[in-house]
Amino acid sequence: MNTTPSSTPRNKRALVLAGAGAAGNAWELGLIAGLSDAGIDVTEADLIIGTSAGSTVAAQITSGTRPAELYAAILAEVPQPHAGHSGPNRGRVPNFSGKTYLEWSNGIVGSAVDASDMRRRMGAAALEMDASDGSAQTRWRDIVAARFPSRQWPKQPVLITAVDADTGEPVVFDRHSGIDLVDAVAASTSNGYRIGASRYINGGYRRSENADLAAGYGRVLVLSPFGGRSRMPLEWGMDLAAQVDELRAGGSRVQTIFPDSAAKHMFGANAMDLSLRPAAARAGYSQGRALAERVAEIWR
Repeated sequence: MNTTPSSTPRNKRALVLAGAGAAGNAWELGLIAGLSDAGIDVTEADLIIGTSAGSTVAAQITSGTRPAELYAAILAEVPQPHAGHSGPNRGRVPNFSGKTYLEWSNGIVGSAVDASDMRRRMGAAALEMDASDGSAQTRWRDIVAARFPSRQWPKQPVLITAVDADTGEPVVFDRHSGIDLVDAVAASTSNGYRIGASRYINGGYRRSENADLAAGYGRVLVLSPFGGRSRMPLEWGMDLAAQVDELRAGGSRVQTIFPDSAAKHMFGANAMDLSLRPAAARAGYSQGRALAERVAEIWR
């Protein structure tokens, strides 16, 4: 699909929502709510790009539910203990010879020669470990679906990223893809999610924040809970800085927002910890209120 048509007006705005587990989802929703309460409604973007946990945010903020309600729902959550890896393979990841998911995936990244090779290796490894009878996928789909006030694709353009586990090829879903919204988000947040005859892995393996999909849009706002950091070698060009350089070279104005000192400690190996969500949301909300004037310079 062509996501950067030459007819895209330069005054249009794109919102990029990166991944970072349960804490990242909460931080982004809190930040969006803080901006909204300060008079900046980024949910009105002409294009929204969601990756991994950011894909869930994309579906939530385009559901018709106001940011304040989504924020309040996080604050009302009953604290949950750290649940480990959050994809459909949750519970099997620690069986990689005692490795955590991060250690396991870092090993695959370290053995790859380039980004395409990494995606193929990551997909093959995900397929190799998938011995499920399908019940784990059903549970994950139910979890994902329960997060959405609406399970229909919005009319507003939304792109959800993933990687084909069988081929290693990057994939971008939208409402014209013939894929259910819940399945698209489940694929973007998973490690071997099946849709029909195909299986998919996390959209972050396409290109971290995937901000490059906003090429052609005049104003681009990127929320990156991991602060633009990448586990991939810089020469692969998957990091956010490389994407921002490309966007600016194409004429886009780009603003990035990273967690401040009150929140950045939540976005390490513990980003999947569900108990961090209320604190992450509050930190995001405060940051959104504080940054509203600066964001207004690019958004209004």
